[in-house]
Amino acid sequence: MSLDEKQFRHAMSHFASGVTVVTTEHRGQRYGMTVASFASLSLRPPLVLICIEKSVRTHAAIDEAGTFAVNILAETQQEVSAAFASRAEDKFANVTVTAGDLGLPLIDGSLASIECQITHRLPGGDHTIFLGEVIAARVREGKPLLYFRSEYRML
Repeated sequence: MSLDEKQFRHAMSHFASGVTVVTTEHRGQRYGMTVASFASLSLRPPLVLICIEKSVRTHAAIDEAGTFAVNILAETQQEVSAAFASRAEDKFANVTVTAGDLGLPLIDGSLASIECQITHRLPGGDHTIFLGEVIAARVREGKPLLYFRSEYRML
């Protein structure tokens, strides 16, 4: 008995998660996408992981740049999430960013922005699992944007 993709997607939609946008810069161009697969991995050293589909442009940019930032979105940033989940050519068009310590685009208004240097790349089916050592982190107060059962939610 095998699980079809629709059943798997429906089951996974029952896991509530925060909403993140992963960004990078490569050869003078900014890249970014909304990412659900993000987790803290280790405290010593500080490591996080992201899982990025191999077929998207941002995957190649992250892989080649060797760095990425995870922007944890605030509850007021639904439009930011939607923009980075779209296929728009310039996802940064209506988003204000600040250059981080590694020169990565950090999304203004995010609850936290975490800048990482890639330490490992692991296979994960149609995704690559990027492990990143946290080099810098910025935080601010606020409430998170959540995603549950295919809808944005708030605390």
